[in-house]
Amino acid sequence: MSVTNLKLKDQSAPRPAAPVIAFTRSVKQATGRPLLARFAAGAANVAPLIVTLSLILVAWQIVCSAPDSSLPAPTRVLEESWELIAHPFYIGQGVDQGLFWHIAASLQRVAIGYALAALVGIALGALVGQSQLAMRGLDPIFQVLRTVPPLAWLPLSLAAFQDGTPSAIFVIFITAIWPIIINTAVGIRNIPQDYQNVAKVLRLNAFEYFGKIMLPAAAPYIFTGLRIGIGLSWLAIVAAEMLIGGVGIGFFIWDAWNSSLISDIIVALIYVGIVGFFLDRLIALVGRVVTRGTATA
Repeated sequence: MSVTNLKLKDQSAPRPAAPVIAFTRSVKQATGRPLLARFAAGAANVAPLIVTLSLILVAWQIVCSAPDSSLPAPTRVLEESWELIAHPFYIGQGVDQGLFWHIAASLQRVAIGYALAALVGIALGALVGQSQLAMRGLDPIFQVLRTVPPLAWLPLSLAAFQDGTPSAIFVIFITAIWPIIINTAVGIRNIPQDYQNVAKVLRLNAFEYFGKIMLPAAAPYIFTGLRIGIGLSWLAIVAAEMLIGGVGIGFFIWDAWNSSLISDIIVALIYVGIVGFFLDRLIALVGRVVTRGTATA
């Protein structure tokens, strides 16, 4: 067979389609070095956390293993509170519930109070940020009220609502609303003048300006206030539930203290910290999605 015939035969042979080539390359990339590189990067990020936690646990074990120690060591916490850890969905009588149900009750109160604070706080922040008259009339009042400790509002709310649950929700609301108002107002005041000029050129009405210009431009500031607010809400509900009683992680901690169950308190505090961390991460994730990455993580 001649060289010319060989060339013609090669040219006439079918070649893989472009999607097949792309799929093959993606498989090679997914199973090759990039995957290993990503795994190594993830391990490098997690390793410092694991080392730090290990050092904390070792130090805790050493310090609290003495016979006269007033706090239990990690091994003793596991021994004394294993039933609490192993059965978070336990359902008993009254407040005798597993930790899941206590946390769920607290999260329900936080969700209601925080949602109200977000709605009212964004609206008031937009008003204060856009109107100089409103800022002069309301901002001094806000600055005074935000310095009142959250639990100082509880007796007043109990007198007003005559019930523990709405009182706790009010404490969450009054605690979370101030950073939302302040950060929203700052975001509104920092809207670039070019955006306002565009709104004038397009002749947007008040509702269109609020939805298309004001909220998108101030969204990074708003979500900063929302992140601060969710952290304060979780702090406030734990403190408020210690006083109002009923099912809730705050009352569980106080009841464990009255029963001298220090190990149960430590387990509950770990749960509180983990839930607070995930609440903060949730608001941060929503902020990144809504603002397309402009809100800080």
